[in-house]
Amino acid sequence: KKIKLIKYDNKSEPAEATTLANKLITQDKVIAIIGPATSGSFKAEIPVAEKHKVPVISGSATADDVTVDDSGLKEYAFRICFNDSYQGTAMANYAIEKLGKSKAVIIMDSSNDYSKGLAESFIKTFEAAGGTIVAQESYVAKDTEFRPILTSIRDKDFDVIYLPGYYEEAGLIIKQARALGIDVPILGADGFDSPDLVNLAGADALNDVYFSNHYSALDPDPAVAQFIEDFKAEYERDPDAFNALGYDAAMFVVDGIKRAEKLDGESLKKALEETKDFQGVTGTFSIDENHNPVKEIIVIELQNGVQANVEKFGK
Repeated sequence: KKIKLIKYDNKSEPAEATTLANKLITQDKVIAIIGPATSGSFKAEIPVAEKHKVPVISGSATADDVTVDDSGLKEYAFRICFNDSYQGTAMANYAIEKLGKSKAVIIMDSSNDYSKGLAESFIKTFEAAGGTIVAQESYVAKDTEFRPILTSIRDKDFDVIYLPGYYEEAGLIIKQARALGIDVPILGADGFDSPDLVNLAGADALNDVYFSNHYSALDPDPAVAQFIEDFKAEYERDPDAFNALGYDAAMFVVDGIKRAEKLDGESLKKALEETKDFQGVTGTFSIDENHNPVKEIIVIELQNGVQANVEKFGK
């Protein structure tokens, strides 16, 4: 049987996601929904999926409470990306185990749950592993002047900075930190993943910068090279992490359909839950009891503003 693809745009609006999920299930009679991309919109469609027993799969909804929350497991919700706290945990371990660092400064966006969640998991893991948090500083989204924060930490005794935020502010923070002579490694998360990071920070400032991500074109896996080649042939540009995650989400569903006893939502859900060692372009993963993937993160090292090294870490 051929798989039929039906596409709608929820415009990153949770209410629209709910409406479209209802339409896909009741009118289009789909047996699975891939997306939406953002956590808020994805969470909005889950009650519809649970009601009709149709699996929903996101490639990029990273909020911790997407597949399980205080009320329990969302039985029909899955994701193939790691969650926010996993990134913070992994980078804390990376700082200690791979970089040999033990004294960290945290600079986070206090207006953003993503940044706060990453900081919280980093701090918890770093301290549990014997590290010390020397200082915690914060800013809010759209800030552009970070020198007061950086000046206040400059003379403290620290050997690494964790900067969990988006490239818009991170680029400026890195630029201003390096200009003030702060030359310790700076660690971030997938919010760094934009060409604009270099535009904002300047290539010279982006040395000894490491960030966790879901995917890198430098991954030596032959499947990644094939994916890039196929994607460029179809779309005439290089794929980014969202493209890679979207591809893996789709192929995860296809794999589940092949293994399902019947072509219905309940059978597909069971097949997805039983996924073991699925080989995707964002890594090989199995699905755990909370419908999250067990997979390694990609740690990307920047030197002179370009990806100089890519390492798989954790799991």
